Amino acid sequence: MATSLKIDDRLKSRVQHLASLRRRSSHWIMLEAIQQYVEREEAHESFKQEAMASWANYQETGRHLTGQEVRSWLNTWGTDHEGTVPECHE
Repeated sequence: MATSLKIDDRLKSRVQHLASLRRRSSHWIMLEAIQQYVEREEAHESFKQEAMASWANYQETGRHLTGQEVRSWLNTWGTDHEGTVPECHE
């Protein structure tokens, strides 16, 4: 799929300069930038959707973990006494 992208002269110059420094083509620089942006935005959207689903579940059930319970569990990570995921409660 061929797609055109119009950018102003200043941005075009910056892309060309960076491409030259990195010994890459301008096309490669722009493609990489778009790919990173899309991946970042997809991850953000996934995080947001997961948070919304968790909030809906909490509203339905009231089951949760406190911040302190999560911190205590996370503090065991990487130790000889790594804990299991705590059980949610009301």
